[in-house]
Amino acid sequence: MKKILILAFSLYSLSSFCQNTNSPIIKEILEKVKEHYVDKDLYKKLDSEVQLKNLESLNGKNLAEELTKQLTTISQDQHFFVKYLENFNPEKQKDAKEILKSNNFHNSLENFGFENVRRLDGNIGYINFKGFAEPSSSSKTLESAMNFVANTNSLIIDLRENRGGDNGMLLLFCSYFFKDKANLYSTYFRDKGKTVENNTESKVSGQKYLNKKIYILTSKYSFSAAEGLAYFLKAYQLAQVIGENTGGAANPVDEFIIGNKYLLVVPVGKITAKKTVGNWEHTGVSPDIKTTSEKAFKTAHLLALKDILKNKVQTELSENELENLIRQLEKE
Repeated sequence: MKKILILAFSLYSLSSFCQNTNSPIIKEILEKVKEHYVDKDLYKKLDSEVQLKNLESLNGKNLAEELTKQLTTISQDQHFFVKYLENFNPEKQKDAKEILKSNNFHNSLENFGFENVRRLDGNIGYINFKGFAEPSSSSKTLESAMNFVANTNSLIIDLRENRGGDNGMLLLFCSYFFKDKANLYSTYFRDKGKTVENNTESKVSGQKYLNKKIYILTSKYSFSAAEGLAYFLKAYQLAQVIGENTGGAANPVDEFIIGNKYLLVVPVGKITAKKTVGNWEHTGVSPDIKTTSEKAFKTAHLLALKDILKNKVQTELSENELENLIRQLEKE
């Protein structure tokens, strides 16, 4: 409650500031936040002017950066974002299909977030995944990645550099680890006055990865949908999370063009997980095994190898070779 009041205090200051300077840009940003931000109690008016009074001297990129800093710092909601659109031309704006096509093309240049998929010694799968692209374009790449690791004994999913992305892709990725359809979470949208249920899919185009050890690597930079994948697989005891506490951004967002000069990203929804009746907003996802981001991969690889050795799971390595590999990794 204290954080909500502080943010309301600061945004009331912003409102007063807008009235004093007649700044149409800041006033429009304020109105969009007021109309769409998920917390309706944000605008309790408090009689003061403090936090944002220095905005009068800023413009362009500097104004965008300062607004982002203020909104995220005061609210502790890391999904707030303002970007200056230097060469924006409203007359040349693309329709939804053109925007999707353009985004998919640019995402394809980064292989839809799949940086690296390989098999480690001991028949352990490894997926280095850096972003959740829109599923209709990226599902084939996900299918290929999951088919590649389907015959491995355990799997490491590396989310240490993953900054999140599309909610649909989060649900599709989760679907590969649930045998049946599961109602993972609901999302409440205040501005639309509705709640949406979010489910995994009972059938996927690739091979599901079931009843095997899964290790998820995280860092403090793991964000949004990346946190969601770690959060849900951990909550259902389908994976161990190894590394650092994640960023703490659960609220879904919407985008608005302000004055044909700025892009405003506003958190418009609130996720509630069915399993935990909570989410990772503000708190992040706490790892099961805490270690530095740099040590997370070796920690997971060792855990996987030791589990294989302990349970006498057959791999391409003999028992002696597994023991030697474990000793080698422990010395490094």
